[in-house]
Amino acid sequence: MKRPDEVQSVIADGRWLAHRYDETHDAVHFVRLSREDHQRITFLTDSEIGEAPKVVLARAECLAAVKTLAPQTPRFIFHSAYCCSTLLARAFDFPGTAMGIKEPQILNDVIGLRLRGGDPRQVAAALDIALWLLARPLAGGEINVIKPSNVVNPMIPATFAMRPDTRALLLHAPLEAFLGSVARKEIEGRAWVRELMWKLIRLGQAERFGFTEEDLYRQTDLQVAALGWLAQQALFADLAAKHGQQLRTIDSETLTARPGECMAALGHLFQIELDGEAVAAGPAFREHSKDRGAYGAAERAAERESGLAIHAREIAMVLEWGRVVADHAGVPLNLPAPLLG
Repeated sequence: MKRPDEVQSVIADGRWLAHRYDETHDAVHFVRLSREDHQRITFLTDSEIGEAPKVVLARAECLAAVKTLAPQTPRFIFHSAYCCSTLLARAFDFPGTAMGIKEPQILNDVIGLRLRGGDPRQVAAALDIALWLLARPLAGGEINVIKPSNVVNPMIPATFAMRPDTRALLLHAPLEAFLGSVARKEIEGRAWVRELMWKLIRLGQAERFGFTEEDLYRQTDLQVAALGWLAQQALFADLAAKHGQQLRTIDSETLTARPGECMAALGHLFQIELDGEAVAAGPAFREHSKDRGAYGAAERAAERESGLAIHAREIAMVLEWGRVVADHAGVPLNLPAPLLG
């Protein structure tokens, strides 16, 4: 156990990122990251963080200390993958105002505990402390905008239940664009959608479609991709209907076509003062989110069209199949509560 003043020192300093949840010891592992570290890192994984100062605190210690701080309204960018979510998180890098927190692993640890059949009380307690800790600003007066991995999406209802003041954007790519991205990534993309589908099934997100395990086994990779997209789309539609006052939706095509308007509207939703057009002209929208090379709307469109052209016949067939499944299951291809209304 740390001394109370040592615990409070860590909790009061947002540079100590709540990085991992240790379910065995009911503890939180912190790493100390500067703004420059966050800017350098694409995703907050162990491999990308590398060597950094670390400290471990019991969850109970963290909870007692964090409740002495002024509570922050959680701001989230939830997404269904391959939809410019990393770009958007990077766009919230405003020293003194905001910082984008990109795929914090502690939330993956919590959903992993749930996937493994962990005690629901421990899952809830772990999510609760993660929400408290991730909302701590990197620097005084700032607001964190958190972009989880999309595997965390099944915990969005619990997040709103625990933090009713949560403000969130639900971001997705249109189904055709999503299928094109999966196909373009070849075996890695196809393996990933099958793993995602397995997790969504385990988390109860695919029951409404009525497919048996044998049905899923017989489906092609892109059919599985479409079904995973539809499962997330169904969740997003339900959330938008229930939390429309604090939540908005948008697709990646609208985001990249109208970035200034989108950023201005998102600033209003998140209660962050920003100049939408200035942000749209900044590096987040002009660089590749992964390798930081020049990458704007023209390069993005060319890459998308290239992927669609190579796999056009397969994508067209699965797109039509997906539309039929969506209609049968009552899943809207266009979400309610649009950010640009």
